Amino acid sequence: MQVGIVSYGAYIPIYRLDREKICEMWSEKRGNGERSVANVDEDAITMGVAAALDCLKGFASDTIDGLYFASNTAPYREKQSASIIATALDLRTDIFTADFCNSMGAGAQALRSACDAVKAGTAKRVLVIASDCRIPPPNSVFELTVGDGAAALLVGEEEIIAEIEGNYAISSSFLDSWRRERGDRYFRSWEDRFVIEKGYWNYGVQVMRGFFERYNFKPKDFAKAAYYGPDIRSHKIMARKIGLSQDQIQDPLFEVMGNTGCAFFMMLLIAAFENLKVGERVLCMSYGDGADAWSFRLTEQIEKVRRDRRGIAKHLASKMMLPSYGKYVRFRDLMEWEAKPFPPVESSLNVFYRDEKALIRGYGQRCKVCKHVQFPPQRICMWCQTKDQFEDVKIVDKRGKLFTFSVDERAVFSLDLPNVLVIVDLEGGGRIYSQATDRDPRTLEIGMEMEFTFRKFHEGSGFHNYSWKLRPVRC
Repeated sequence: MQVGIVSYGAYIPIYRLDREKICEMWSEKRGNGERSVANVDEDAITMGVAAALDCLKGFASDTIDGLYFASNTAPYREKQSASIIATALDLRTDIFTADFCNSMGAGAQALRSACDAVKAGTAKRVLVIASDCRIPPPNSVFELTVGDGAAALLVGEEEIIAEIEGNYAISSSFLDSWRRERGDRYFRSWEDRFVIEKGYWNYGVQVMRGFFERYNFKPKDFAKAAYYGPDIRSHKIMARKIGLSQDQIQDPLFEVMGNTGCAFFMMLLIAAFENLKVGERVLCMSYGDGADAWSFRLTEQIEKVRRDRRGIAKHLASKMMLPSYGKYVRFRDLMEWEAKPFPPVESSLNVFYRDEKALIRGYGQRCKVCKHVQFPPQRICMWCQTKDQFEDVKIVDKRGKLFTFSVDERAVFSLDLPNVLVIVDLEGGGRIYSQATDRDPRTLEIGMEMEFTFRKFHEGSGFHNYSWKLRPVRC
């Protein structure tokens, strides 16, 4: 049975932080370019949902048999993230969901497990998502090198866009980067030269040599090589160590995005998919607790997927710059702030349980009598006053036009002032009132096109409150 990649998707937050601003803060001179920064209402789950939606364009949600989610920054330590993502994507409830975590190699582990599931016949299509939003120590080299982002690959046996020709993996207990269960907010690492030479270069070369030997490949057989690297210098040297020429190296995007953790190798793989020709091969490597090497060969089906994916290139082209390092500190809550004279925000699990279909899956309702669409769902139609005569209609897959909006410069609970509230008329009927995100208030215009995005609302009652917001259409 031939198993391969059926579709791909990616997500890069709209915000970027100029590395010069980081260097200005700490009076350093060591940063060029910019890095991606998740919005204050984003985390590994919301970015994973965005990448998955990009990946699943054109695929019915009921054709997905499993969802594997990889992250080192999952919002919960005791609660599965994959199940939340599956609900937000409106997938079936009789699918298998699993989290892969605690390693930079978690994305490769999830991908390999998905391939094994399809080969074994226990699933026809498995969605693999990798997403990381790592917080580096302030005034560290890592603050300049990391970035936030997510990738999604759909693994299956039909309509394959990239055949998997081989996979070779090695395992190692080498302590590269880590974060303890207690006491570590930021990830740790050891002396740079030791970690690179004894870890990254050592195991990267080992896995590549083993891969070439097992499958009788040579470096020249590949049009591009998309592989993990902790920084731009060690990434370049790795190419020489495994015999790659400069034009074979997929741009590692350090200058425009940064190292996105366990999602990094998948994002670089997708960047290669966006530009290669049918029949060309991609050499791919993931690193972390060992290493994984892969060969992918593009098929004619790739053109069908490229047409409407935002992927890497379009997300990179759509950006807004953070105005200051202080804004980044606020987004990541890296300081102790002034106490507010307001009671803490409270939430109700009962409400989220009762209204899951509306709040998480994104359904409104259509009146069977007057055909008007309304949200949130309720028992009495606001137009014709008919009672309990509704049918469910999904609204978060629709776009809309901005009808009106308000801008509040002093909203006490907003961490990204001003707080912008919008009323949007949806295509196909229905009007919705919600908070806007990923927006520049100076560019908002009545009639502009808006779209839904899955985000955090707040942290009330000790759990994460997720639902859908609206934003100006990206890309």
